[in-house]
Amino acid sequence: MNNEQELKSIVKERYAKIAEQGKTENASSCCGATTPSDKVYNIMVDDYSETSGYVETADLGLGCGLPTKFAKIKKGDMVIDLGSGAGNDCFVARHETGSEGKVIGIDFTPIMIKKARSNAEKLGYNNVEFREGDIDDMPVNENVADVIVSNCVLNLVPNKKKVIREIYRVLKPGGHFSISDIVLIGNLPDALRQDAEMYAGCVAGAIQKEEYLQLIIDQDFQNIKIQKEKPIDIPTDILEQYLSEEEAKSFNHDGTGIFSITVYAEKPGANQEKPNLKLSEIQSADACEPGSDCC
Repeated sequence: MNNEQELKSIVKERYAKIAEQGKTENASSCCGATTPSDKVYNIMVDDYSETSGYVETADLGLGCGLPTKFAKIKKGDMVIDLGSGAGNDCFVARHETGSEGKVIGIDFTPIMIKKARSNAEKLGYNNVEFREGDIDDMPVNENVADVIVSNCVLNLVPNKKKVIREIYRVLKPGGHFSISDIVLIGNLPDALRQDAEMYAGCVAGAIQKEEYLQLIIDQDFQNIKIQKEKPIDIPTDILEQYLSEEEAKSFNHDGTGIFSITVYAEKPGANQEKPNLKLSEIQSADACEPGSDCC
């Protein structure tokens, strides 16, 4: 088994456990963490409870943002959610598309697919479908989606370039995505990066923010914007499992940063020229006021 397959197996095993235990019993989900004394932190999760279409039983606390809030989903849209888990973002998206739209969730963990399908059946949503598969090789035809969303998932995939390429393939010309993810500014200590559990916990699989955005630029997406950005502080008693006491205390304050970002981008229309964007031209969250084109 190669390294990429091993990392996927780690994540799949972790997700299966989360699906079995649920949010309450396993509050230290993908984007959470536990200490040796079993103290639980949800260090990245955003609150969905006030979001239209929210289904509490489908929320396993796996996210690091609210991509559907920024996704500009319209009635009748075809939406795909990457790493759909128990279906939370799919059901929020379905509220926006209405009964005339369609939502497809893709997840590579069989028990998650089973859980999501059960939730959809209970809700009576016949236009929400869940497909088992890898998001770097989506079981979807090309040029079918108006909108793609994802919440704290790409950072778990070893081959992020391949996922970005798949997103481009599956979107219709003129379609767009809104994705929340974890990125880094500065270097992550080797002890954190090499730990398998931290990989499944969203941190060690993250890449540099500029590298992440460059992957999107290189795939010829246009109108790239950072819709939201927030720093993530890892509690000292988590860091002390990997770093010395002095290193742990300085980690969140020495210029090294772990951030949640929500990124928006569009696939050019059929008759549009390929964009020629530079990193410096990407609009930041600071310029994305409520009601603006970013939000």
